[in-house]
Amino acid sequence: MRGKIIVGSRGSPLALAQTNEVIHALRQLAPELSCQVVAIKTSGDKRVESTGASLEGKSVFTKEIEDSLLNGEIQLAVHSMKDLPTDLASGLTIGAIPQRADHRDALLSKGSRKLEQLPGGARVGTSSPRRRTQLLAARSDLQVIDVHGNVDTRLRKLESGAYDAIVLAAAGLKRLRLDRHVTELLSTKIMLPAIGQGALAVEVRSDDAETLQLISPLDDKATRSAVEAERAFARKLGANCRTPIAAYARVQDGRFTMDGMVSSNDGRKLLRTQLISSNPEPEKVGEELAESLLNKGALLVMEAS
Repeated sequence: MRGKIIVGSRGSPLALAQTNEVIHALRQLAPELSCQVVAIKTSGDKRVESTGASLEGKSVFTKEIEDSLLNGEIQLAVHSMKDLPTDLASGLTIGAIPQRADHRDALLSKGSRKLEQLPGGARVGTSSPRRRTQLLAARSDLQVIDVHGNVDTRLRKLESGAYDAIVLAAAGLKRLRLDRHVTELLSTKIMLPAIGQGALAVEVRSDDAETLQLISPLDDKATRSAVEAERAFARKLGANCRTPIAAYARVQDGRFTMDGMVSSNDGRKLLRTQLISSNPEPEKVGEELAESLLNKGALLVMEAS
């Protein structure tokens, strides 16, 4: 077993916190292992820096890191699963998906008001079409407006009064030790999460047997099954990064329970359904849920976006 491993990551505080979480777990398995973190600036990071706009893209936050993997400059990469395209670059694989953190979205508000307590016309900040459409479906009287920047920037904008509330991923806030700011963890009955939200992906070269063996104990079977079902759901719908879709799968006693949603951007057209299945193939479960929504007119709803 090699004594040193080079790990690629985006350079944001959240990305580095996630990477250090994986490294800590690796060192629990192999205390003698030396890990070097290489922060890689992606095209998505550069665009955010130059324009100030938030991006919910997929490959824009992973391509340069994956190129470093394929070139052998790093041995593994740690990603937010929700940033990873549903179709990986040739020659790469997800070697491990650790146990999922909190999958939910969190509301942070002035005056610690919960979603139902926000006054009509309250300004709620999010740049996610998925969050926007579900917020409007729950509370059509809200003003849902874009908010840009990293987590600290968004918190400052909330505290300055630019917004009455903002919505962020609970897992990211906890990893940054900022979960004390959370007013309400939104139920999935109101807000289904992004595909893979709360989960991490440890990506490696498909032919790197040594690294695959090293990280294999980090893989959580239930989390992998749930995430694979969610990613198959998105793939079947042909969704892109701006399509308001959401899914959440969980596995218990060999049985899947999976919720899925597609919507128009204004929240006026929203389709949601649930599937309970004993099918052992996660991808089949995700595809079946997508088919159910397609049969209910999902394509027309997404085209209205």
